[in-house]
Amino acid sequence: MKKNNPISRLELANITKQYPGCLANDNISITLMPGEIHALLGENGAGKSTLVKTIYGIVAPDKGDIIWDGKEVSIKSPSVARDLGIGMVFQHFSLFETMTVSQNIELCLSKIQLNKIGDLAKRITQLSEEYGLNVDPNRYVHSLSIGERQRVEIMRCLVQSVKLLILDEPTSVLTPQEVSGLFNVLRTLSKEGCSILFISHKLHEVTEVCHKATILRGGKVVDTCIPSEETPATIAKMMVGDLADQDAGYSKKEGTITVFNVTDLSLPSKQPFGTELKNINFDLKAGEILGIAGVAGNGQDELMAIISGEDERNVKNAFTLGKLKIGHLHAGERRQLGMAYVPEERLGRGAVPDMSLTENTLLTHSTGFVKNGLVQWQSIKEYTSELISKYKVKCHGEFSEAQSLSGGNLQKFIMGREIGQHPKVLICAHPTWGVDVGAALAIHQALLELRDQGAAILLISEDIDELFLLADRMAAVCDGYLSPLIKTEETNIDQIGQWMAGTFINTAVQEAQA
Repeated sequence: MKKNNPISRLELANITKQYPGCLANDNISITLMPGEIHALLGENGAGKSTLVKTIYGIVAPDKGDIIWDGKEVSIKSPSVARDLGIGMVFQHFSLFETMTVSQNIELCLSKIQLNKIGDLAKRITQLSEEYGLNVDPNRYVHSLSIGERQRVEIMRCLVQSVKLLILDEPTSVLTPQEVSGLFNVLRTLSKEGCSILFISHKLHEVTEVCHKATILRGGKVVDTCIPSEETPATIAKMMVGDLADQDAGYSKKEGTITVFNVTDLSLPSKQPFGTELKNINFDLKAGEILGIAGVAGNGQDELMAIISGEDERNVKNAFTLGKLKIGHLHAGERRQLGMAYVPEERLGRGAVPDMSLTENTLLTHSTGFVKNGLVQWQSIKEYTSELISKYKVKCHGEFSEAQSLSGGNLQKFIMGREIGQHPKVLICAHPTWGVDVGAALAIHQALLELRDQGAAILLISEDIDELFLLADRMAAVCDGYLSPLIKTEETNIDQIGQWMAGTFINTAVQEAQA
């Protein structure tokens, strides 16, 4: 007797989407079965975002079919997707900080869904216990950690009884312990028949939790694999080629003289829901990378802003560059003394969106390309072209607007621009956040080359694996406190993970009061 083949949860058949000058999706076909955790992999610009936005109803494909539970459907909006049972947790959370968890979840539910659920707070509590999410429906979002906010986003999908959950870089803002908890939730959902589409650049996580993987390149499907039968290195080769072999590990260095010092830095946050900095002390040495780990929202933004000069408050004697007190100097004066800065936000802070790459280069290189009050445009154009070539920035040339570049290519440009100033001190936030394997490798090698030339680098990242790969010394920040500094070779992920969760804080408070 002939057996019936199981019906797929989602089937994409020849999905194509053309943008001006870019074929984002080129006849992509993928099948997801019920309960399958399926990784969608590829470099920035490979077509992943366009594809998941098509599934979630944000983007309309030019051609191709979407088959849902065996029937062809047209997903014209996110509300249609949610009605079908498709939920998506975006890389950037969409929660209102002044509202409770329950109120935020209610915003995404129709009247029919609310009537069916009944007591929403009770339902949230039940699901929280069932999946071990520890979500309190009555807490205000501004009081939640980043990991807790992600659980709220997942809860928002669970309340709607999703059949397909799309996760975009879900672990980029979590501690190792929180990642483990998330994976437990995903495995439970999988056993219950929920399909999961998992987008990540952390390939060791893909091999750990995913059943299948589809690799995109240039808008096309170029390979598929079973991650448990592969290694992160072999998957990386599918994505970018043999280039991935070069990022296996780097030697650690011991810094020489101290070139930058932070002493007794305490500062209230300028933002209503920001984090106060509390008695922070550390030094940066020439020829080393100091890595600071931490879950987002624990004082990293405030620390970077005050060090770089973006926060213009006078911190008097808190900062020393060489032998010079610089806590009262503005950002431009600090740059002139040899400090460079790569902010977390690329568009808007790292680069002006509607200005060309040439103009964005000029913003931080004015000293070298302005003579007698006149901009040396030919020189700055040639220099920008050199940056584009050296760092393999994919664009239409030095006249390209910053906003026209993918995230990874814009990050390579900004890194190259700042490194090109040959700084004494480089302050760098999340250098490879959301960046593909190839771009990350280029950025890593550029940072290490700068270190080996004698620069002191402060590297703040939420990617703990990246910090262990690059940093010579490490620390963690939690609730505005900074942990002790330790040589990377003398610590491990578990200890740094515990510091990220604040296990050192009681000792730090006692030392501050002594």
